[in-house]
Amino acid sequence: MLDTLIDTAPSAIPITVVPSAEFADWMGGPADTVQTWLDDTGFKGKAGDVGLLPDADGHVAQVIYTVADAPSLWDWAALPAKLPTGTYGVPDDMDTALATDLALAWVLSAYRFDRYKKRDDDDEPARPQLIWPAACDRDFVVQAAQSTALVRDLINTPAADMGPDNLAAAAADLATTHGAAIEIIEGDDLLARNYPAVHAVGRAHDRAPRLVDLTWGAEDAPKVTLVGKGVCFDTGGLDIKSAVGMRLMKKDMGGAAHVLGVAGMIMAAALAVRLRVLVPAVENSIAGNAMRPGDVVPTRRGLSIEIGNTDAEGRVILADALAEAASDGPDMIIDFATLTGAARVALGTELPALFCNDDALANDLLLAGTTVHDPLWRMPLWAGYDKMVDGKVADLNNAPEGGYGGSITAALFLQRFVGENIPWAHIDLMAWNLTNRPGRPEGGEAMGMRAVFAALARRYGT
Repeated sequence: MLDTLIDTAPSAIPITVVPSAEFADWMGGPADTVQTWLDDTGFKGKAGDVGLLPDADGHVAQVIYTVADAPSLWDWAALPAKLPTGTYGVPDDMDTALATDLALAWVLSAYRFDRYKKRDDDDEPARPQLIWPAACDRDFVVQAAQSTALVRDLINTPAADMGPDNLAAAAADLATTHGAAIEIIEGDDLLARNYPAVHAVGRAHDRAPRLVDLTWGAEDAPKVTLVGKGVCFDTGGLDIKSAVGMRLMKKDMGGAAHVLGVAGMIMAAALAVRLRVLVPAVENSIAGNAMRPGDVVPTRRGLSIEIGNTDAEGRVILADALAEAASDGPDMIIDFATLTGAARVALGTELPALFCNDDALANDLLLAGTTVHDPLWRMPLWAGYDKMVDGKVADLNNAPEGGYGGSITAALFLQRFVGENIPWAHIDLMAWNLTNRPGRPEGGEAMGMRAVFAALARRYGT
């Protein structure tokens, strides 16, 4: 992907960016031949329109690209696909925010997941290249592009090649890259180390459940702990999903992929934090030793969970991980999870739900999401519903009856394991694009990752 951005070239075709609202006035400036060409080719100057101006030999000499008055990241993503192969450049005085969005959108539009496709080198089409815009935040573009590709690749990989062992290996590779420490607790060692809920969910699969614990940064720095749901495949357990419901369940480790992506950005940017990443990695499978509806599962915090539905397993493994996350009193905990269909019903597939017990942290995340075009939407941790997660024969029930307010009750369930006085944010997301759009191909997607990093960078940037 990053090879579509280059440092220099003997010559580059200039891209002239014109806000669509200013196009009529702009047309008064170019030579008559340019005006005639644009008129004759039907160029209207609407947002997203591309005009290719030829030289005397018929080659492309200039590109006119009209954008919305306040273009978002994704407004730039359609541009590369509309250009012929070649090298392009933008003016050095382009606004920094626009230049950064253009560069990131350009590289993200080049993403492909073709690991399983037979290809010859000749089959790969040449892609247009862009000279790095002088004004862009190059470090951010590189960090965001690499972490987005990591998140997408992890989610897109089928569960046969992305089980708990593979997910743990991906975390270990990330730790090696950035000089982080990592511990992986596996199988029955989870019971010995008091992670019974992670073990209960994952024990039915022949690839043993794991807890990944990655640490990085100075021990005396502010503690930032990230927790990601790592259900590598979710059959629903004994409350088995339908074929349609199971089709995309390789993406149920999307939360884990996201915290690895955020961690990669934090470490690459050398933020002044003590980073900890916790990933409970399991498959929710069916076997003779699978947990049953009505079972009572103990947890690391000492609370017991009545299993109302085996298909609400994500919050069960997160219970242990969040309890451990809270154990050393971090300055904040942020978790990512593909947790509930209710959040998708409320907000659709493209807008992650943010639950947060701290207004300052929530406001930082929301502002960052707006700034980097990676939006979140805050939902209520409505205390009036807290009693709904109480169990009848145990402390809690993982699937309250009735189904109303499902994303809220799931968040309230998780809150029981965070405890008090620790700022905590929970992001319930889809982690998947249902359709192809410029820069956002169908498949695994990073949602909220850049927002979280941007908020942390504002607080802890060096």
